[in-house]
Parts: sequence; structure tokens; C-alpha cells
Amino acid sequence: MSEETYNAPTEIKELEIFNTIELEDYAKEVMPHGGFDYLAGASGEEYTRKRNVESFKSKGILPRVLADVEFPETDTKIFEHDLKVPFIMAPIAAHGLAHETKEAGTAKGISEFGGTIMSISAYSGATFSEIEEGLNGNPRWFQIYMSKDDQLNKNILDEAKADGATAIILTADATISGNRDRDDKNHFVYPFGMPIVSRYLTGSGENMSLNNIYAQSKQKITPKDVEFIKEYSGLPVFVKGIQTPEDALKAIGAGADGVWVSNHGGRQLDEAPGSFEVLEEISEAVAGRVPIVFDSGVRRGEHIFKALASGADIVALGRPVLFGLALGGWKGVKSVLEYFEEDLKRVMQLAGAQTIDDIKHTRLKDMNNWQ
Repeated sequence: MSEETYNAPTEIKELEIFNTIELEDYAKEVMPHGGFDYLAGASGEEYTRKRNVESFKSKGILPRVLADVEFPETDTKIFEHDLKVPFIMAPIAAHGLAHETKEAGTAKGISEFGGTIMSISAYSGATFSEIEEGLNGNPRWFQIYMSKDDQLNKNILDEAKADGATAIILTADATISGNRDRDDKNHFVYPFGMPIVSRYLTGSGENMSLNNIYAQSKQKITPKDVEFIKEYSGLPVFVKGIQTPEDALKAIGAGADGVWVSNHGGRQLDEAPGSFEVLEEISEAVAGRVPIVFDSGVRRGEHIFKALASGADIVALGRPVLFGLALGGWKGVKSVLEYFEEDLKRVMQLAGAQTIDDIKHTRLKDMNNWQ
């Protein structure tokens, strides 16, 4: 499979979105089969991918009345960034599978929406300069898959800092690929190169499988890697892939400035719990010492609300944004972000929450032990 034979969608249009769940079905109709399965698929029987979404039903939002709420306010802050919404773009590889504009298209959609952050994946199919053209100065964080050579890691961090990254995300849960059956059956390889990490690959990334790329990355990730990134970059560091309180505390002990609760969208260890199911106990262990970013399974305003009420400070969006990109390019991305903003405001109004701080102090109902 080469870039010449991979016909990614090209249309740029606004989307009428009723819910983001059905975007996956629509994207399947316009994307090449292998690329769609790569983005939509997960590991094993995809139990954890499905549970990520379904687990939100384990807690209910109590409707509130006489709450003196009108025009809910979704603005919040993390580090030096004032955001108009409590959600950002999660780091995802290879946006070019969804649309010919690649990460530059996603970046433009985020820029046009404004007031949020793009997380740039080291496995991007676009260069920093191409992404910046779309972002147009809007804030960005950089997610790193580490090389086995620390000098190459320094070079990548230098380039990310020069590009304007204000935080580094260390993805720690992907030292090898999960058993992604769809990709194996499709004999999936990337149809284009990865300019950011190509410096430590044998090859550019084009026509390489994910297993091959991971094999050339660093497998033994330890607290010392957190210390290294923090000391060398001088930027705040998130550890992404946290699913237990023990690992959250280990990350903080190593100097992490933030904890990123995620199971990689169910793409790594299948039969793990839904990411939402472990959020509250991690939040209790962190006890406000550092910010918590949460992702995996977010499809509705209710999901964002529940994550914030369970201890997250920021929610990261993944697949729905890429499906929006596939269906409408940068305008599709903007449409998805606008949907989440309006959907969250609707939930806040009905739940009696005027501000994000109100959501964080909201009591959810345990739906498994209804009395």
C-alpha cells in the first residue's frame, strides 16, 4: 500500500451532527477499508473499546431544578492556557488515513474553533510546519514515543519546543502494539511516512506496520524517562496511559506535572476495564496534586460531564474528531468540536451546573447499586 494508492477522502464541508456515535458508520462509507479499520479498531475482541463507551452508564447524572442556571459557562484553565471548553484534541497517529489534509486539516479545524489545545502525535504523517500552518499559532502539546537513543529523543524534543509545544505527553502504555486483529487481517501498513519519528526508524514509516514501528521504539519505559524528559525539555510532562492509582503516584513521584488517564481507546490490553471505571479511584489517589486529563470512549456531552464530575480536569477527544475529519475535512473537525460544546452546555443546564467547577462538585448516582 502506498500513498499513491491510498485514496483518502478530500471533501471539505460542515456537518450536521445528531450524535458522534453514528459518525463512525458514515466515515466507514468514505474511507478506504484498511485505514478505517486502523482508526476504528482496537485490540483482541475489542471488549475494552466497547466498554469504554458503555461504562459511562455505570453512573447517572441527577437532574436538578431551581438551580438558577442559564447560559452555562464552559471556560476553564490548565497551566497557562485559558480554554473556552474543558476538552482538547487527544494525540492520534496518521490523520492522513482519514483525510488528504492530514494533521494540517485537524489543526485548521481546531484553530477555527479556537480556545482549545491540539495534541500532536510523534506518529504524525505531517510535519510540524504543515501542522502549524493549520494551527496558526493556537496552542499545542507534543506526544512522544521515545527512541532507544536519547540523543534522538533530545532532537525531537528540541524540534517540538521550537514548534511551540507547551507540554510533553509521554505515552507509556504502548511499548508494543496490542493484538489488533483488524490490522492483522488487512495486512495494514502505513501508506505514508512519519516525518517526526522517521529519524529513528529503519525507513520513513511508509509501508511499515505498527508492530514494526513499535519494535524500533523504546520498550523499557521507567520513571527515569519522565525525569529525563522533564529535565531536558523544561516543559510540563504528562504520563499517558495511567489506569491504576499506583501508576499515577509513581508518575507523580518521578516529577510528572500531569496524569493522563487512558487505555489508548481500547487499542492495547483487551479485557481491561473501561477507562471511566478507573478514573475516580485514580483521582482520589492524586488528590489534586497535579491535573488529570482523561480520554477513551467519550462520545457525548454526558460523558464529558461525568468525567469532570469523577475527577478529570480536562477531557481529550479522539475518534469522533478523526471521523469528522474524514467526513468534512477541517470543517468537519470544527463541527464535531461545536457539537461537543453545545451538548455539554445542554447537560450542564439540565444538571444545574453553571460552571466547570460546579460540575466538579456534582454528585453522580451509582447506577449499579440503585436504592
